[in-house]
Amino acid sequence: MTLHVDSKKGRVQTAETVAYRSGDALSRELHGRALQVMPGGNSRHSIALAPYPIYAKSGEGCRITDAEGEERIDFINNFTSLILGHAHPEVSKAVCSRVDLGTAFAMPTEADVELAELLVERIPGVEQLRFCNSGSEAVLLAVRAARAFTGKTKIAKFEGAYHGLYDYVQVSELPHPDRWGKPEAPASVIEPSISPNVPHEVIVLPWNNFAACRQLISENASHLAAVVVDPLPAGIGFLSPHQGFLELLRDETVHHNILLIADEVMSLRLSYHGAFSRNGLRPDLVCLGKIIGGGFPVGAIGGSRSIMSVFDHTSNPKVHHGGTFNANPVTMTAGATTLKVMTPEAYDRLNGMGDYLREQLTRMLADHRIPSQVSGEGSLFAVHLTSQALIDFRSLVLCSHTPSVSDKLCHELLARGIVISPRGVGGSLSTPMTTADLDIFVDAVKKSLLAVSYKA
Repeated sequence: MTLHVDSKKGRVQTAETVAYRSGDALSRELHGRALQVMPGGNSRHSIALAPYPIYAKSGEGCRITDAEGEERIDFINNFTSLILGHAHPEVSKAVCSRVDLGTAFAMPTEADVELAELLVERIPGVEQLRFCNSGSEAVLLAVRAARAFTGKTKIAKFEGAYHGLYDYVQVSELPHPDRWGKPEAPASVIEPSISPNVPHEVIVLPWNNFAACRQLISENASHLAAVVVDPLPAGIGFLSPHQGFLELLRDETVHHNILLIADEVMSLRLSYHGAFSRNGLRPDLVCLGKIIGGGFPVGAIGGSRSIMSVFDHTSNPKVHHGGTFNANPVTMTAGATTLKVMTPEAYDRLNGMGDYLREQLTRMLADHRIPSQVSGEGSLFAVHLTSQALIDFRSLVLCSHTPSVSDKLCHELLARGIVISPRGVGGSLSTPMTTADLDIFVDAVKKSLLAVSYKA
């Protein structure tokens, strides 16, 4: 058994953490109980793992201790929401102090004003904000605001892109190849739970296809209220936009009087001023979530005063918006504390570690002649086990392997002390991590690929 020393905390991490697979594992027992009271034994499909998931007991820094008492380095960070890792001392202290004063009121508090001020100060083009409780809600509100502001009803989104649980943005989220339609004009595909009327209101765009996007936006301009885009879409494998692609979207939307909605629920973590700011671009509306809640449920929509006026109750509002826990002081306090810790220097260090990890993964995979490529930017990364060119959702799907490969790799990595998504080798970094943690990860990925005898 290989031993790794965590230089930051002076403790030893074993290379085999497999108690969760034993016959008397608490995780096995808990999953059995969960199956009786929850469909599939969970409340979100993203954590499902066959034959059952590991149950978490606690977290500290970049590590999670499971129900069996074994510790692993966390490279999911609750799907990118924990940029400071688990139980950050400053956030925990601030939240505990806030809880003692009350957790929710049918009135505003100073805490929501403070977080809004911090975000307005940081994100170019955002003059006013409105809080909600999830990224899904933020996207929903942005779409409704766009319709109210423009008087048009349709939206455009990218094939394969994930924007949360809202009918219109779930169109063609995971379409099967036999329903794709033409590459230059993707079909609007829905799942059975969505109204058959929805696809008629959604134009599906192909990622990184300049000519097709220009044509589709132009053809539908008179009905398009907004184009929704994530500048580094997780649903498309963190495949970066080609140079000039986001600029094209900005130019076309301005030309046709269409709002550009930036979904930065996840990608805000790429930069102190947000992902779009790195290109010098200003979307009309920005959707936020994840890291701005400091580990608590959160969402927000921001934009110019004129667009955000559709929510203003003092001037004939066009979008009604309530929410029992909107801007609750616990979330607002945790979010403001997190943003204060995330200085420009903190972003630079975290993004530098992301560069280091992607470089080390690329080198290791090349050294072992494993056809692959590593995508992502800043503190986000993904490994794609193919040498084929990846430019959009379709190329990603056609080069993807069966879910069983991802499941096997996930279990191999868990056994080597790494928490990763069951959906593939990808995730995010947190500030408590060190290069030693990243080196452990690269070594674990190498050994896991060899263990499953991976062949492209």
